[in-house]
This record gives sequence, structure tokens and C-alpha cells, in this order.
Amino acid sequence: MDKIEKAIEYYTFKSKELLDFVNSNNNLSIEKIIECGEELAVLENKITALEVAKEN
Repeated sequence: MDKIEKAIEYYTFKSKELLDFVNSNNNLSIEKIIECGEELAVLENKITALEVAKEN
């Protein structure tokens, strides 16, 4: 497995972990939800960029 695949797996895992955290908590503050959303957006952008790099 190459470095790009490993990075995609890692960021996908972190993304799922973050989603699970948000979905399993009923008492998150608005600020924490926004913070998690921003982190998720960064992770998704990294995954997309790596997938594009993998194709090229």
C-alpha cells in the first residue's frame, strides 16, 4: 500500500471517528458542533485532494 492510500485510510478513519463523536453526544454546545463541522470539512478536503492525486 502506498503513502497516498495510507493517508486516505487515516483521514477517512478520523472523519468517521469525528462523525461518531458528534452523533453519539446529545449535549454538545453549538460552538463544539461548529468546531467539529470545520474539522470534518478539512478532513473531507484532504481526502478529496488525496483521491485526485492518486488518480494522476
